[in-house]
Amino acid sequence: MSTILLVLLGAAMLAVLVTLFIGLFTMARGGTGAPAKQNKLMQMRVGFQAVALVLFVLALMSSQT
Repeated sequence: MSTILLVLLGAAMLAVLVTLFIGLFTMARGGTGAPAKQNKLMQMRVGFQAVALVLFVLALMSSQT
């Protein structure tokens, strides 16, 4: 069970990293329609971070038992 949680945690952290870099690249590039896309990407990043945090807590709880 903890192996599955660790794999899911790694995937969630990778999703956070990819979303962050895509959002930063979009901000640097700018252009029309960019603010809406930037906002959506940063909202996705926060969501991925929340998932990663929950998985992290679950992995810690499962390793203590």
